[in-house]
Amino acid sequence: MTESMTEAAKAKLLRSLLDGKLPDEQGRFGPFGGRFIPETLVPAFERLTEAVRTTLHEASYQAELAAELSDWVGRPTALSPMRNLSRRWGAEIWFKREDLAHTGAHKINNALGQALLAKRMGAKRIIAETGAGQHGVATAAACARVGLPCVVYMGEVDMARQAPNVGRMRLMGATVVPVTSGDRTLRAAIDEAFRDWVTDPEGTFYCLGSALGPHPYPYLVRELQSIIGREARAQMLAKAGALPDCVIACVGGGSNAIGTFHAFLGDPSVKIIGVEAGGRGPGLGDNAATLTTGRPGVLHGTYTLLLQDADGQIQETHSVSAGLDYPGVGPEHAMLREIGRVQYIMAGDDETLEAVKECATHEGLLPAIESAHALVGARDWARQNPGTRILVGMSGRGDKDMPTLQTTLLANDGVLS
Repeated sequence: MTESMTEAAKAKLLRSLLDGKLPDEQGRFGPFGGRFIPETLVPAFERLTEAVRTTLHEASYQAELAAELSDWVGRPTALSPMRNLSRRWGAEIWFKREDLAHTGAHKINNALGQALLAKRMGAKRIIAETGAGQHGVATAAACARVGLPCVVYMGEVDMARQAPNVGRMRLMGATVVPVTSGDRTLRAAIDEAFRDWVTDPEGTFYCLGSALGPHPYPYLVRELQSIIGREARAQMLAKAGALPDCVIACVGGGSNAIGTFHAFLGDPSVKIIGVEAGGRGPGLGDNAATLTTGRPGVLHGTYTLLLQDADGQIQETHSVSAGLDYPGVGPEHAMLREIGRVQYIMAGDDETLEAVKECATHEGLLPAIESAHALVGARDWARQNPGTRILVGMSGRGDKDMPTLQTTLLANDGVLS
């Protein structure tokens, strides 16, 4: 697709994004985005759009959010030099440590921001979807903090893979609803959450977990997650004395990545790479690499790149990570790929699991399997560009992945029989 757009048109889109003119009034990031929703949800989306417009950057809301992010979430999160991986890979490796945020991942930034917004909008309950469970845990925690009941939809497959997070959600008072329809993963969970919202669009607030879906969610989530990149940029200048040569993050729906990338989009010297789930291989149904292999279409209310067959039917995905196996991606990422500002690549299951082991063994840090996809990209880029400075978005910690790791890495090492 990128070849069909002139360089001048690409530069104009990037400039519009940096100037705050994208998304436009229709919620479009260039050709992507928009709002494709049932008529029953139009009033709810109009209320949400107005609340985002009037409240998101309002001084008292921002002050309340900043205080909670500092006192409760634990921001700013650390920027940590990875000295052992730096020696092994031949480059200067830094991690932006979202694994140190409350609940163990970047998801809390968005969940807290939306919960505070829901409270101001007079919502009576909050619903959410989750794949790896981190957004569900973050939403359950944020709802407990603001005093609103919480219902989380989670695919039956993901509930089995992420049992510790299911328990955490329930301990924090959330009702976790197993989704047994469709592929029983994140896509089906989003479907069920939208069905719930249609039944009570006035009293219910849908806390969407990634930078996708109908406008204004891609913008709202981007704005709440962009604190990652703003902190990281300032920390790199303070600690390393310079910007990174390359910024790398994993991409599923895309909230961690867009939050990390956004502050660096206007720095031409900084290479930006998103790493998708390559799964078992390049075939349709064997991976979740939407930006690498997808085609445009509409899913969950937005026009973006999707994994679909020749007839336009959305396909099931595969990834060892529960949080990356979504057949679409946020529209801002689709645009960034279109204009060539961000490069998107794949990391397969096996090499990702090896990256988990290498990081844990040599840095004493257990990354989420999702985050380890970015490590594969960082390792490969470091070896191709020795001596460079690389910033990796460590989107979350791997405690939640122990059931999967026990049946893969540990079993393969002979630790478990």
